[in-house]
Amino acid sequence: MPSMRAIQVNAPGGAFELVNKEIPAPGDEDILIRVEACGVCHGDALVREGRYPGLQYPRIPGHEVVGVVAEAGRNAAEWQAGQRIGLGWYGGPCRNCNACRRGEYYRCESPLASGLSFDGGYAEYLLAPRQAVVRIPDELGPVEAAPLLCAGRTTFDALRTSGARGGDLVAVLGLGGLGHLAVQYAVKFGCKTIVLSRGKDKQDLAYQLGAHGYIDTDTTNPGEALRKLGGARLILSTAPSAKAVSAVIDGLGSDGQLFLLGMQNEPIMLFPFQLMRGGRSIHGSMGRPGENTIDDTLKFSIMANVRPQVETFPLAQAAEAFDKMMTARVHFRSVILPQQ
Repeated sequence: MPSMRAIQVNAPGGAFELVNKEIPAPGDEDILIRVEACGVCHGDALVREGRYPGLQYPRIPGHEVVGVVAEAGRNAAEWQAGQRIGLGWYGGPCRNCNACRRGEYYRCESPLASGLSFDGGYAEYLLAPRQAVVRIPDELGPVEAAPLLCAGRTTFDALRTSGARGGDLVAVLGLGGLGHLAVQYAVKFGCKTIVLSRGKDKQDLAYQLGAHGYIDTDTTNPGEALRKLGGARLILSTAPSAKAVSAVIDGLGSDGQLFLLGMQNEPIMLFPFQLMRGGRSIHGSMGRPGENTIDDTLKFSIMANVRPQVETFPLAQAAEAFDKMMTARVHFRSVILPQQ
């Protein structure tokens, strides 16, 4: 049987292991993808740590996948070999919950997650459900498109869902893999965009990305600084620090919203009155499921010239790509190239 190289995790806490496996054959509802690029995301840590319901091992991580159709199942005739294709976090409906049994798949209560519910893109090939894949526009290359399927979709959809409008004050907490995209989207939306980050190291980059202001959270109370600017209509939190999130809540203006986009493993500290005063609110968001959300993200990114800044790695260096992402030493997204 034909074989492929892949990076898999064999147990919770296990290392990334380079293995040879049989190339899977697509079922009636599946599409076999030849992977050209796969972004590395904090969500991939769930595989390493075993922190996802129903996770089974061994498992191949990766949910920012761009490639071409190698073979399509007989019920996926809308796809032809050679077409450009992508796969994000959303892996399709569970088909078991009440919403799915009613045929309301977009309301699925337990949607599948790529690279968690089934094997992902740290491999030369992957098998994806036909409901989960999207078309990749010709204007985007594999490397620049891959991070947009999760990091881009998450930040773009949060900004759009919030209702922020041109001229509104939008603050982006953290200028990393998610944050550098959030800044670009907010600027292109016409929002007054302020970056909150530790130290001065990223100040020049923030302005290069179009930000209108920069607040060093090491030397300035970010909540007070935002209030002096009139209060934020929206804060997009992309930082992995719960302490940093807690410090910006008071920077929300009336009806201001804080969207949690970065993963934190510690509780956020707040007093109820911080939200009650001015009708403030906090939302958790990983981007809404469905093909249209990614399609809209890709279309807007092309039109507004929003692009990720990336470092690329061959498949054999997936562990290095992951470690640099987790320790914020990558500029700004790691992308694995399995065919190299």
